[in-house]
Amino acid sequence: MSTPAPLPLVAVIGRPNVGKSTMVNRILGRREAVVEDVPGVTRDRVAYEAAWAGRRFTLLDTGGWQRDARGMAGRIAEQAELAVAAADVVLLVVDASVGVTDADEAVARVLQRSGKPVVVAANKVDDVRAESEVAQLWAMGLGEPLSVSALHGRGSGDLLDALVACLPDVGAGATEPSGGPRRVALVGRPNVGKSSLLNRLVGQERALVDPEAGTTRDPVDSLVELGDKTWRFVDTAGLRRKVREAKGAEYYSSLRTAAAIEAAEVAIVLLDASEPISEQDQRVISMVIEAGRALVIAFNKWDLVDEDRRAQLEKEIERELRRVPWAARVNVSALTGRSVQRLAPALEQALDGWETRVPTAELNAFIGDIIAATPPPVRGGKQPRVLFATQPAVAPPRFVLFTTGPLEAAYRRFVERRLREAYGFPGTPIDLAVKSRERRRK
Repeated sequence: MSTPAPLPLVAVIGRPNVGKSTMVNRILGRREAVVEDVPGVTRDRVAYEAAWAGRRFTLLDTGGWQRDARGMAGRIAEQAELAVAAADVVLLVVDASVGVTDADEAVARVLQRSGKPVVVAANKVDDVRAESEVAQLWAMGLGEPLSVSALHGRGSGDLLDALVACLPDVGAGATEPSGGPRRVALVGRPNVGKSSLLNRLVGQERALVDPEAGTTRDPVDSLVELGDKTWRFVDTAGLRRKVREAKGAEYYSSLRTAAAIEAAEVAIVLLDASEPISEQDQRVISMVIEAGRALVIAFNKWDLVDEDRRAQLEKEIERELRRVPWAARVNVSALTGRSVQRLAPALEQALDGWETRVPTAELNAFIGDIIAATPPPVRGGKQPRVLFATQPAVAPPRFVLFTTGPLEAAYRRFVERRLREAYGFPGTPIDLAVKSRERRRK
């Protein structure tokens, strides 16, 4: 199979709070990028696939670009500069209602030096009265500014026509191996080191890292070479609380984290080994299980764990993680790189379990032996019988038992345990359903 040509890459650039993420959502036709009426909501480079007039391209949302920025703002600006360097076309978003600021002029000079095609979006032109404010944007020297309202959609078609006209036939970026890499969601509560681990695996600062919890807002995709294989890792926002309890940008970040888990094949749930296992850690694990994804549990910050903490942690694992004894556990340190390569075999094992299928004849013989040795408990004076068993699906493994009556939850757990003892199913939840076929009365 031939390797697909890479899509052209469009970087969306501009100073903070000019409406870049709103523009991204307008181009995509759906609410993907996190938007909130405060500057600095977008921090990492976040890629989305978009299309217009039959042309597909990758849209790269970036954090606000500030002149002479320091600290976190400086690092956000650095991510934006990296996006420009990687892009085939740049979409510069300017707030037409404010005019050309010093920051806009600084961005324009950088874009002029880059030699990349630039489309200037004069945003927040919500009606005809605001059109007169657009002319002053010619002063940036980047060509004709196009009037648009990302919020209301005004002028977005003309903007997209201009953008598509600048696209090369093929993007300059690297392609993925044929067949595509396995997709891994990196999840956990805030500040457990997800972005640090991603950067360690990638070998560069792909995701922003800061001692302040909640630095990552949007899922961030990266191709990672691990264990002689390419994986697509998705760093996600830390899940601080239940989605329905979150507000603002945190709410939409939580939704996208849940969507990233759904889109993944396997999830690495990262826990802080130096701290007690929390209720939120368990909630994240539950999200992965409920989504039916393969699971690897990685204990990060192992360099901070002493002998006393290790003994305490073993007790916590036995108590707090007793419902997921099948999940592979790996002790790592994103800071030092300790044992991060051990993630590869754990991921492989989890995916193998996730895709394991038991032949129908073998499954029925096995279930028959279980029933003969340990029959189901009697319910209402009758003992249910298992008539037939089948595995209709994998990823995750799903089993259906056809019976003459309901099976108690404890007995279903017993059957699942025996299935795991016989076939392993490491690193994956098992869905065991019962379909009761009551006999018809004559």
